[in-house]
Amino acid sequence: MKHALFDKVLWPGERLPDEVVLGLDRFRSGGPLAQAWRRLGGSPTGSRDFVAALAATMQAGDHFEVLIARRDKGIAALLPLCRGAGFSARWRQPGAQEVYEACDGAYADDAAAAQIASLLAQDRRAVELHRLPVASPLIPALKAAMRGKGLVSLRPSLACPTIALDEKWHRPEQAFNAGRRSDFRRAARRAAAMGRVDYEIIAPDPGEFDALFDEALAVELASWKRAAGTAMAMDAGKESFFRAYFRHAAQEGTLRIAFIRIDNRPAAMQLALESDGRFWLFKIGFDEAYARCSPGALLMLHTLAHAARRGLAAYELLGGVEPWIAQLWTQDAHPMVHLRTYPYSRQGMVALVQDGLAWVRARLGQ
Repeated sequence: MKHALFDKVLWPGERLPDEVVLGLDRFRSGGPLAQAWRRLGGSPTGSRDFVAALAATMQAGDHFEVLIARRDKGIAALLPLCRGAGFSARWRQPGAQEVYEACDGAYADDAAAAQIASLLAQDRRAVELHRLPVASPLIPALKAAMRGKGLVSLRPSLACPTIALDEKWHRPEQAFNAGRRSDFRRAARRAAAMGRVDYEIIAPDPGEFDALFDEALAVELASWKRAAGTAMAMDAGKESFFRAYFRHAAQEGTLRIAFIRIDNRPAAMQLALESDGRFWLFKIGFDEAYARCSPGALLMLHTLAHAARRGLAAYELLGGVEPWIAQLWTQDAHPMVHLRTYPYSRQGMVALVQDGLAWVRARLGQ
């Protein structure tokens, strides 16, 4: 049965159905749910557009639900979830296993998060949220809602690096020590020796999008990501997802495609969104032919200055804290947790046994 995205409005006391199938037209950009999603805000990795693009591409075979807390004035909270088929399939964050991004719901306040937690606590399926912000109001709400109904497990997860922006980032080189400033100057000289250096930060319209996205894909494919097998162009499902997601961002005016060009050839690229007062960096890549001048670092400096001069609050690197980020750019990060629930049900106990066996295997492997 072909389906795309599900929308079930539930109240405390109601159970999640095994399957509710509704079309993506219910999530059209101007619809009431989409308007509420936009109004409540939050990270773009939890947005309607992100979830809809996943449901139409990489996760087209999965079941989706959007849990909604209502009040007299409308929707006060929502949480998108997905699961595979089968008796023991768990609810999880859309995209957590496909593109490895952190995600949370959107909540007007703690009381609204408690309504969502109550809905989750009444379902018989286990829940696994791989990367949930430590500050999420869903965590204390779910711990309270699960009392007497099941177990809750919290473990540290991969944090999301961030850079808080202020006026010093108008000239980002000055935020680093003397050694790093010298590295940046050396890289800039080497780039200039290779040819004319130009920077672009483009907010493409839909008609420009595909050509610019293809150019960014080609840059990434010319990097180390090709040998590692992680380039978008090497994964048809991932490419189709990001193309759909970024195309819609172009329609919304939030997409930013950045390049550093040397003699008109792209040496490095970035794919990012500018929304909610922040610069969200999704994808980077550089052509190995220009590695000597560190074009990715030069482009990062340029977009940091751009974001700061725009008055944005932060530069969000998304993904996870990696050595090159911590060593070169920032050690600040949004902490995340891996949250699991095991309801007192057959599905919950199956999930608990599965995770217990996985833990034992891991210990034996060590």
